[in-house]
Amino acid sequence: MLRVSVVSLMFLLTVASVLLLVFFGPGWWVAVVVFAGLLVLALVDVTQKRHSILRNYPVLGHLRFALEYIRPELQQYFIERNYDGRPFDRDTRSLIYERAKGTNQEQAFGTERDVNEVGYEYLMHSTAPLEPPAEPPRVRIGGPDCTQPYDMSLLNVSAMSFGALSANAILALNKGASMGGFAHDTGEGGLTEYHLRNGGDLVWEIGSGYFGARTKDGRFDPQMFADKAAHPAVKCLSLKLSQGAKPGIGGVLPAAKVTAEIAAARNVPEGVKCVSPAAHTVFTTPRELIRFMGTMRQLARGKPVGFKLCVGSRVDVLAICKAMLDEGVTPDFIVVDGSEGGTGAAPMEYEDHMGTPLTEGLMLVHNALVGTGLRERIRIGAAGKVATGTDIVKRIIQGADYTNAARAMMMATGCIQAQRCHTNECPVGVATQDPRKARALDVENKSLRVQRFQQATVSEALRMMASMGAEGPGQLTPLMMRRRIGHMDTKSYAELYHWMEPGELLAETPESWAADWAAADPDSFMPQRGYNGRMLN
Repeated sequence: MLRVSVVSLMFLLTVASVLLLVFFGPGWWVAVVVFAGLLVLALVDVTQKRHSILRNYPVLGHLRFALEYIRPELQQYFIERNYDGRPFDRDTRSLIYERAKGTNQEQAFGTERDVNEVGYEYLMHSTAPLEPPAEPPRVRIGGPDCTQPYDMSLLNVSAMSFGALSANAILALNKGASMGGFAHDTGEGGLTEYHLRNGGDLVWEIGSGYFGARTKDGRFDPQMFADKAAHPAVKCLSLKLSQGAKPGIGGVLPAAKVTAEIAAARNVPEGVKCVSPAAHTVFTTPRELIRFMGTMRQLARGKPVGFKLCVGSRVDVLAICKAMLDEGVTPDFIVVDGSEGGTGAAPMEYEDHMGTPLTEGLMLVHNALVGTGLRERIRIGAAGKVATGTDIVKRIIQGADYTNAARAMMMATGCIQAQRCHTNECPVGVATQDPRKARALDVENKSLRVQRFQQATVSEALRMMASMGAEGPGQLTPLMMRRRIGHMDTKSYAELYHWMEPGELLAETPESWAADWAAADPDSFMPQRGYNGRMLN
């Protein structure tokens, strides 16, 4: 491996330079000093635990930090691009790393943003700001049919599977969650010993492949699900309908990452590409989906259940709401994933052109639930490029009760966004099943970084709420956030969007929602219908 090769090479060069010094005179003392120094540096790099890249790439890894020091702009190209090619801005990247390290996050000279740019958003501070609360509030997850409710943090670890991530990355995320008292979503890759070892609270996610709760032919296994859902660490159960990175298609784990351990966790063949089906087999209609929510809760002995989706058609969302009303059954939570979200590799055109962005999707789901009188029974989580306290505040204003973060949490564990996830060659041991590379990720060090990042981000969100005159999330309103819609004009979110009154869809459907409400069918997920100017077959 490279680290062994580098240390060995430095040792051999040091020995060779010493021999040259002995046999050919003092002219070789410079070489002895240089190579001995590099040998010491290599040994320090492979034994330190702070920087994963230096553990895997001793000596050579320092070139990365040298590039950052000389020209920070080179980070944009060399190391700090997101997996889906849409990077965080530099301020956000720096903020994540600094919070994870527990270092200063203040800067001089004010904003670097163009506040006159159309689309610029800002929060409204109060002339009478408050002090933030001593303890962060939590969100009670559990509707009337739930007997084991869970109090969720304002920021949690979003869905990332063992398989996509290394065992050490999962251990670090879960231990950070345990230390910080927030939840860790397992992703759809199954419930494994690495999720359970450190005792963090878990949201067990089930996808269309039913990994960890599936029969040999890929069907849902109720008994296996019930047995695992009973584990005390499992606090909530989530059914993944779609994800922001690639809505409309199933997840893919390349064959190179399907090790014997992964195959056993997912109950799939070893060394064969693992593909989740595009659609579920446990339901085909909104009504069947909602009935399955009831089945999941019964199998989980009353623990909170919900589903995650990247919003597509408003008609489908309304059809699900109608099914809830007809059946008298509701999920305890819904996680809205934005199309800008996603940590794993996905088809480029899906990344850029498929699915609803989080802002629109979140407000749609919130208002659909309010308009049907169901909002008080259901909590909403938001996921999709959530990384800062500002993101938490904005998403709560737009309708969320809590948030989940994926790529920011990965960065807290040491991810440098090398975009090598799908190759099994992650240089820092985060997104690989190669044990030699995964060894670089020190669980103790990175779990502390995860805990520090989450704590600092939630604290900043609460401080911002207090600066806005709000005692907590429940006092945030759409009036408190404004968006520039022209060079000379801004509007609040209260003006930009129609916010439903409780039961409004049932009493007097607004004209802008009427056609979709009429088309929504609790017994059918249907594509948008309309004449396209072509002859129908």
